[in-house]
Amino acid sequence: MTLSMERTWTAVCAVTAIPIGGGVAALLGEDVQVAIFRPSEDDLFGLSNIDPFSGAAVLARGIVGDSEGAPVVASPIYKQRFDLRTGVCLDDAGVRVLVYAVRVTAGVVHVELP
Repeated sequence: MTLSMERTWTAVCAVTAIPIGGGVAALLGEDVQVAIFRPSEDDLFGLSNIDPFSGAAVLARGIVGDSEGAPVVASPIYKQRFDLRTGVCLDDAGVRVLVYAVRVTAGVVHVELP
């Protein structure tokens, strides 16, 4: 017996609503907050918006940059850096945030929910 897992994609915003070099937050469902980052014209990444060190929903307001070639966001509270591709904290490898798949369809950003 093969189990089929259907993907659930939720429309969030127009891709142009996300500033290049920045991020936006989206509330998906009752308790899922996703931060969507656009470090360059063609790249989008989705992470949990919850900073695991402070517990605050602030990662979307973090500083987007680069660390040795890896796209990162630095939390606006304690400045820990998270790899946008993997969610791993570069300053404490034992900590990570959830990563969400992101796609653009007809100019609209969609996030995959588990």
